[in-house]
Amino acid sequence: MDKSARSPLLIIAAAIVLAAATFLLFGRGGTPSETSAEAGFARDMATHHAQAVDMSFTIRDKGPAPDIGNLAFDIINTQANQRGMFLGWLQQWDLTQATDLRPMTWMAGHGHAGQQVKAGVMPGMASAAELAKLKQLGGEEAEVFFLQLMIRHHEGGVQMAKGLLPLSGREEVKSMAQKIVDGQTGEIKLMTDLLKHRGAQPLPSIL
Repeated sequence: MDKSARSPLLIIAAAIVLAAATFLLFGRGGTPSETSAEAGFARDMATHHAQAVDMSFTIRDKGPAPDIGNLAFDIINTQANQRGMFLGWLQQWDLTQATDLRPMTWMAGHGHAGQQVKAGVMPGMASAAELAKLKQLGGEEAEVFFLQLMIRHHEGGVQMAKGLLPLSGREEVKSMAQKIVDGQTGEIKLMTDLLKHRGAQPLPSIL
């Protein structure tokens, strides 16, 4: 076979390889768009995780009981690492970390199990007043309030992750969402038990 005959075949083969690589990298739906559920989930969950990490540093720096200190350490490491993945996805998708879209726009009207989420309202987030109170408290009072805030925060994270699952076709995003559901559901049970040991109860559930 002469060179003129081989060239088209090489071009076709290269195109097939490129298409396969693109499919493996971006999945069936291509790169997520600015308004996609994947982009919204990555942005909002990065913000959500950042607050959990901040609250965990706050309680850790108070020198809490070992069980609270270990929990805070685990949350800091797990959620900081996951947050890095969310921001990495946005960079990979050539999308900005900040957007003019309101938080939770991607999930508005798509609540899980009948729970409706409003655009602009990120579930489970602590208010500025609650964060200030956590910083002011000490001893067991601080531990109890931290657990109460973090249980509600995890409930919000679970709600967001469950909301993403039916809206995305990207396996890496769905896999991360399921890890959040499983991991934070387990930690909610652990924190509820830690509260009971301190004679306290969680805040009213948002689930």
